[in-house]
Amino acid sequence: MIRTLAFAAAVLAAFPAQAQVRAPDAAIAAVMPDVVTWRRDFHANPELGFAEHRTAAAVAAHLRSLGLEVHEGVGKTGVVGVLRGARPGKTVALRADMDALPVQEATGLPFASTATGTYMGNTVPVAHACGHDAHVAMLMGAAEVLAGMKDRISGTIVFIFQAAEEGAPPGEPLGGAALMVQEGVLERFGVEAIFGLHVVPGEPGSVWWRPQGFMAASDRVDIVLRGKQTHGAWPWKGVDVIAASAAVVQTVNTLTSRTVDPTTTPTVFTIATLDAGVRYNIIPDQAVLSGTLRTFDVAQRDALVARAETAIGHVAAAHGATAEFSVRQNAALVYNDPELSGWLAPVLETVSPGKVNPAAPPTTVAEDFSYFQKQVPGVFFHLGASADGADPADSPPNHSPQFDVNERVLETGVRAHVTIALSFLAD
Repeated sequence: MIRTLAFAAAVLAAFPAQAQVRAPDAAIAAVMPDVVTWRRDFHANPELGFAEHRTAAAVAAHLRSLGLEVHEGVGKTGVVGVLRGARPGKTVALRADMDALPVQEATGLPFASTATGTYMGNTVPVAHACGHDAHVAMLMGAAEVLAGMKDRISGTIVFIFQAAEEGAPPGEPLGGAALMVQEGVLERFGVEAIFGLHVVPGEPGSVWWRPQGFMAASDRVDIVLRGKQTHGAWPWKGVDVIAASAAVVQTVNTLTSRTVDPTTTPTVFTIATLDAGVRYNIIPDQAVLSGTLRTFDVAQRDALVARAETAIGHVAAAHGATAEFSVRQNAALVYNDPELSGWLAPVLETVSPGKVNPAAPPTTVAEDFSYFQKQVPGVFFHLGASADGADPADSPPNHSPQFDVNERVLETGVRAHVTIALSFLAD
């Protein structure tokens, strides 16, 4: 911790005040009642990935009311607003994600979601259990503040409201950010740098990130084991995929704990589902397992995937079974550009004085903002949003039924977006 704080202080000292531009206090204060109203409305009316039709329509209408150039249907239901300043200059993008999750909300809020949606062919409860409602509202507020300063801006600000951050729905090959990138959203508008934030449990108003690898690359792993069905009383007459499944889980756990140096790169490889059999006394002929792999180094990830496929094949063969192994990336490594990461530290110090940590530990959760960063330099940071007086360690985490956002930090998010954009264009 001492080394981390010392490094953070060194980063702050290395980038002096020329990058700092103060956001307009009066304009931010004026828009905050609307930001809270928008957040509550989106919270009460959540929509799943690539189904954010109501949300997208509200965003587009607001951006048009500000006089922005608006593009709808970018990456299916995504919306892009373009604010061109009075004078030429650089181009910076700010991003918010719009989708919700198939979660039954249990916050007890007066504006809690009672919405449902369709997921994997089933009707499911839907809730903003990850805070994307706050992300959309904060970026809408920032767009309003910045639009009011158009005559004083040199350059262009691109507001990206992205669909399906939580991953591609079943049947879709790409999630929201990857699809937007494939459609050329960054090249189309000449984006030179991109910034984004995410609300998470933490001291209200605190912000943190790290240069280089900040959030893990996320891969979905699927394994199908095939054997021979038999009576549970005569296992020797079949090929037992249940026993093979148990051995596969242990093999995966051993691969991460015994072949990866935990001091060099954090690695998590979890088997989370196992579907096999229909009756207590029948050994089935097939078992389907799935899991997640989280890594921070591309070469190490590729090597681990290769070892896992080989080892799982050997385990299956030892039991007389066969194995099919497949990997699909859900999000690439969130790689914060080192130069921009250093530049950002004093900028956000004006937003949250004394609450900035530009050298935070990496986190094994993932974010598809990473696909934007693979195309242009960018920084993604976290915004602490726990309830006042609450211990962040005990706060309900993102994706839980009780997750909520301290609305007091919405102003911090708006101010961060505005300050980053103005500072980047002015620097």
